Amino acid sequence: MGNRARILILDGMWNKSLAAVRSLGSKGLHVTAGEETRLATALFSRYCTKRFIYPSPAGHQERFIEHLERELREGNYNVIMPTEWGTQRLLTESVTRQRLERYTRIPYANAFLAERVNDKAFVMNHAMGRGISIPNTYFPSGSEHLIKIAQNLAYPVLIKPRSSSGSRGIARAGNKEELLVSYKKVHQKYPFPLVQERIPPGGGAYGVGVLLNFQSHVRASFVYRRIREYPVSGGPSTLRESARNDLVREIAESLLQSLQWIGVAHVEFKVDPRNGQPKLLEVNPRFWGSLSLAIESGMDFPFLLYRMAMEGDIETVRDYKVGVRCRWLIPGDMLHFIMNPQRFKLRPHFFDFSMKDDILSREDPLPTLGRALSLFSLLFHGEMRALLRR
Repeated sequence: MGNRARILILDGMWNKSLAAVRSLGSKGLHVTAGEETRLATALFSRYCTKRFIYPSPAGHQERFIEHLERELREGNYNVIMPTEWGTQRLLTESVTRQRLERYTRIPYANAFLAERVNDKAFVMNHAMGRGISIPNTYFPSGSEHLIKIAQNLAYPVLIKPRSSSGSRGIARAGNKEELLVSYKKVHQKYPFPLVQERIPPGGGAYGVGVLLNFQSHVRASFVYRRIREYPVSGGPSTLRESARNDLVREIAESLLQSLQWIGVAHVEFKVDPRNGQPKLLEVNPRFWGSLSLAIESGMDFPFLLYRMAMEGDIETVRDYKVGVRCRWLIPGDMLHFIMNPQRFKLRPHFFDFSMKDDILSREDPLPTLGRALSLFSLLFHGEMRALLRR
């Protein structure tokens, strides 16, 4: 096996996993990429030394853990990095963690803390207690409470699941009647969602990626500005730009430290155009979709996390290039272009191909094929079809 450090990256379907594979593999590390199917984007990278196909972590948890434990035992891995919330949560549960840490390092917070941080209701209440600005947020405890709340709201409002990613499960209500109907539908799938004011358009939207060490001290942070997203009305970013914004950075760092977080996390803000104040939207206790932008800007979170796992701690890193743009062209920015009525007035222009891309790369072209082939997996593999809803 040689003397190269060995890393196992799970959830290879996603762009963030590809970013991590490229980051670590390009530095000479032995990188294994894993997923439920061979038709996954990261598994096609030239920097992927080995491919690991495993049972569904969601549908066959015990079989997945057995396969993973065997791979870790036989592969002599130094660090394991899940990139999706569900996989990360499973690996960091107390009993599972004890099984796996006999063979490798897991530089993540425990599952109990991660579940709390993934709960928007908990995070909103925690933020309010610390004086952090959030959109006006309500926590209906039942139908009677919801009716009472609905009478005094300034519409439109958003109904948000307490635990979800991207725009999944979010509904918009323009009046009381729409709220009562939509809330019931969301509640059936995502119990007791939040009701939150919709921040008017016109302010900027920012994301902050942060890495905290095992004592919850900040070791790296990175700010970017969202330029485009899909769905157009709000969802995962399809084009972003590295930026400086000390206010949102300081709020994100302070919030995560107060939560005693460990490892990587992502904090989202939207600037309220009515007063210019950034308001906290959510915390994602995991790697985020636009990870490639941070790496392209010089803030290499996967490598920093690897070093922290191996060395116990690292120096604080804050410098990165500002103004770097990176987009998710296939299919994210393409869908934004198709669905945006102002498509030919976009700035930067959709047909500006000088920008970096989450997947497209001359040096590593095959993940583009992997992304195309992954559609077959999503459409025809029973368990993988659930990913379309994520």
